[in-house]
Amino acid sequence: MNGAGATPGEREVPIEVCMLSSGSDGNAAFVRSGSTTILVDAGLSLKELSRRLSLIDEEPRSLDAVVITHEHIDHVRGIGPLSRRHRVPIFTNDATARASTLRAQCSDTLERFTTGTPFEVGNLLLRPFPVPHDAAETVGFNVSDGRVNVGVATDLGSVTLEVREGLSNCDALVLEFNHDESMLMDGPYPPFLKERVSGPHGHLSNDDAGALIEDVFHEGLQYLVLAHISRINNKPSLSVKTARKALGSGGADVRVSVGRHDIIGEIITV
Repeated sequence: MNGAGATPGEREVPIEVCMLSSGSDGNAAFVRSGSTTILVDAGLSLKELSRRLSLIDEEPRSLDAVVITHEHIDHVRGIGPLSRRHRVPIFTNDATARASTLRAQCSDTLERFTTGTPFEVGNLLLRPFPVPHDAAETVGFNVSDGRVNVGVATDLGSVTLEVREGLSNCDALVLEFNHDESMLMDGPYPPFLKERVSGPHGHLSNDDAGALIEDVFHEGLQYLVLAHISRINNKPSLSVKTARKALGSGGADVRVSVGRHDIIGEIITV
């Protein structure tokens, strides 16, 4: 039972978060609160998604929902098979559904949410907030059990008031640290792609992510997961260094980890 509904003497059940995959090859974050389990995005094949879930003693058919941030393939690759084979409800906003094949792939399991309006899945309250990215209507999520909040924003080109509000007062954050600006500009990408990645609807640089951390940091923040780190235009060590600098001495106890594409992350318990 979550803190909002717990009575004195009852044990509070934590929220658990595990990055199953993070990066351009596929994105999926597992969230559990008591008997409620969801994925934020499912950008892996169903076979690989099933394998990674099994590593934390979970399976696709037990999921209560998949909530989608946007329609890019590295976030929805496994949605169709997951929906058809296991009848898992798929939650998205209408713009994302219309801009993708989700309506055809998930016709019987597709559920709509309105960006900016909270909705419930089991024990969890999810607040989708708009983020600037080059898709139909990209969102981040604030996920709460009434006791703690987890913020997720993995694809965004710039920081807006809505982003700051969505990620404020979180006990754990999953935030994009996509590229080092110098590595991007000096790297192999063609000019148009450099412009796209670094633009206001592209991906968040280490420095921009660090500035956001400085803005939203508070003493209740326990965990920070650095997400969507580019293998070409970044190094995890640079992202971690930037994050630690942003957290400062006040955030010395915040546990910082790196989301990876090849292996699952640790299970974070909040």
